[in-house]
Amino acid sequence: MKFTPTLLAGAFLVESEPMTDERGFFARSFCQNEFISHDLSTNIAQCNISYNKTCGILRGMHYQRAPNAEAKLVRCTRGSIYDVIIDLRGGSSTFQQWIGYELNSKNRIALYIPKGFAHGFQTLEDDTEVFYQMFDFFSPQAASGVRWDDPAFNIDWPLPVHTISEKDRNYPDFNGPTL
Repeated sequence: MKFTPTLLAGAFLVESEPMTDERGFFARSFCQNEFISHDLSTNIAQCNISYNKTCGILRGMHYQRAPNAEAKLVRCTRGSIYDVIIDLRGGSSTFQQWIGYELNSKNRIALYIPKGFAHGFQTLEDDTEVFYQMFDFFSPQAASGVRWDDPAFNIDWPLPVHTISEKDRNYPDFNGPTL
């Protein structure tokens, strides 16, 4: 597996290294030893799938408040997404900065998102599916978010947003460190 640090401290792009032959390929998508060697979470608590019917759907920007903050590994298994993370860790050198990557079923790149980050994505194709490996359990009372179009972040989404949940649309303006 190949781990590439992103511009945000503690977040990594994770690429499988396929072994190919005439049948296709085989690759590891997770290895506890390799995650440990990069000081990343390794205890997978749950896995989730997000299916999205149409292009342009936006989900996010979600996080869990401490002490229930969660790390996750996100991969697009069908279609493609523009995946965005925001560093909300007060005191971090990359606090309030965001990055976005295209994850898709062809490049098979995963994004490791540490605790203290907000996460969201926009679908770039119809019938897109996203697979999450969560390193902490979901805690409904700790669930929160920041608005996808908050001027504090000025995220440059690739497509017009045509579908977003009422909850995601109505998060309040960001007003400083939350995690």
